[in-house]
Amino acid sequence: MNGYAVRQSLLLFLTAVIWGVAFVAQSAGMEHLGPFTYNGVRSLLGGLVLLPCIALLGRIQGRNMPEQKEDSCLPGSGEPAGVKRTGDNRQLLTGGLCCGVILFAASNFQQFGIQYTTVGKAGFITAMYILIVPILGLLLHKKVGLQVWIGVIFGVTGLYLLCMKDSIRLEKGDALVLICAFIFSLHILVIDHFSQKVDGVKMSCIQFWVCGILSLICSLLFESPDLNSILISWLPVCYGGIMSCGVAYTLQIVGQKGMNPTVASLILSLESVVSVIAGFVLLGQAMSRRELFGCLMMNMAILFAQLPDKKKQY
Repeated sequence: MNGYAVRQSLLLFLTAVIWGVAFVAQSAGMEHLGPFTYNGVRSLLGGLVLLPCIALLGRIQGRNMPEQKEDSCLPGSGEPAGVKRTGDNRQLLTGGLCCGVILFAASNFQQFGIQYTTVGKAGFITAMYILIVPILGLLLHKKVGLQVWIGVIFGVTGLYLLCMKDSIRLEKGDALVLICAFIFSLHILVIDHFSQKVDGVKMSCIQFWVCGILSLICSLLFESPDLNSILISWLPVCYGGIMSCGVAYTLQIVGQKGMNPTVASLILSLESVVSVIAGFVLLGQAMSRRELFGCLMMNMAILFAQLPDKKKQY
């Protein structure tokens, strides 16, 4: 592996670490804030953080590539090279709105679920989106390779060991986070659709603002937010907004440049492992042997799901 690949891998690993620890921040943020309030504040903060990132990337691109053609995609924009940029603000707004609404639903299901489950379990169940995405691809008439179905078997087995207790049913928090995983799968598919047409960082900025505004509206309707509680929770709010939303997303864009997408997905999926470690170290949330074995099975599921298909079926 050359130096460039090592650097990109480290950037993606750092992204996974930030996202994994974010589960702890989300759990800590619930001590004084309601789910809608926490997501609203951190999403708006994430949108603010991305504004200078967009400006900085624009300056760097302009300085390094002064002769870049208008219909070419610029490095760091979140768009693959050679893809024509439409310049259509309506597409950008539509993509941002769609992603924002879906992110609003997914993040709040996750936040409510974290109230009733551990950080580690929430991280692993959320990682099921890596399996759900190719399965949902069947609805788009895309064939799924054998290794994905093997991954599904491992994933379902791991989820059962991780979540099921005395009775054969999901716990309340586990079910909410699992719903979140399905919604995040839709989020990934929508991003895949619009990322070929608009600037990824700008669309992300819009989605954070949409998610934040919708969450704050719900917080005013169903919760009783106050400035004092927000100030008390400044650390988890700042981590969730600045690090998880703003910094990690930018690192993902930069780190994925020139990387094999399968390798990138495998590295990013380590966020689930980090969430367990972070929950143990920072919150003292120990897991039983049964649950740890379930985590191992889900990791195997993630690995199988991301193995390259020689026939490129999906």
